[in-house]
Amino acid sequence: MSGFLPDQPSAEVRVSPNFGPRRDTLRPDMIVLHYTGMATGAGAVAWLCDPASEVSSHYLVHEDGRVVQMVRESDRAWHAGKSSWFGRTDINSCSVGIEIVNPGHSLGYPGFPRRQIDAVTDLCAGIVQRHAIAAQRVLAHSDVAPGRKVDPGEKFPWKTLFAAGIGHLVPAAPIRRGAVLKAGDIGGDVEALQSMLSLYGYGVEISAAFDSQTEIVVEAFQRHFRPRLVDGVADGSTIRTLQRLLASVKAIPAA
Repeated sequence: MSGFLPDQPSAEVRVSPNFGPRRDTLRPDMIVLHYTGMATGAGAVAWLCDPASEVSSHYLVHEDGRVVQMVRESDRAWHAGKSSWFGRTDINSCSVGIEIVNPGHSLGYPGFPRRQIDAVTDLCAGIVQRHAIAAQRVLAHSDVAPGRKVDPGEKFPWKTLFAAGIGHLVPAAPIRRGAVLKAGDIGGDVEALQSMLSLYGYGVEISAAFDSQTEIVVEAFQRHFRPRLVDGVADGSTIRTLQRLLASVKAIPAA
């Protein structure tokens, strides 16, 4: 029994019982991409559809490009957990969650097959069109839950999605030797860094102290936007990439 008609026509339906209504009359205005972090896609589907797990996602994309829908886009799936973006903490109520089958960092973390990424791109394009989602609100789980989550990770090909008109990206600034901001630093430069991260949407306190939370958020930023080196150190490349990203937001037409 299918249970409902899929929002994405090409998707197979496998109904998860783990969902509820979106709260506070919120609608989907964000896509959050995850990896499954499990050995097999079949195991991940079973877990996301198991009432005992108390987790779910709207979609799952297998390595061969097959798409499974488990929760209707109009409903609230339980995929983001404790998370925030622009100060909003109920990310589940304003997002569509996509699980991408990949065993993740703890199980070898292979690359993402092209057929899978083509399917993710097509799926995201449909969701963006249906809900008028802004480019800068196609995010990683690690963006909205820095430190707690690292998926879909530094190997995820954001450039491929961006080339298809999905998501927000700028060329990462080259990595060069020079001054850095790091754990333990204090002062106006740290405050400026925290302010820029917060302005983009990350949950970071503007304290002028490069504390552990700032380091974690810098790592999350690097994982998405400067994946060549993910170390939590705000070098010139990281800061210039962040500046470029913020400048380019102003050029993106409002949805």
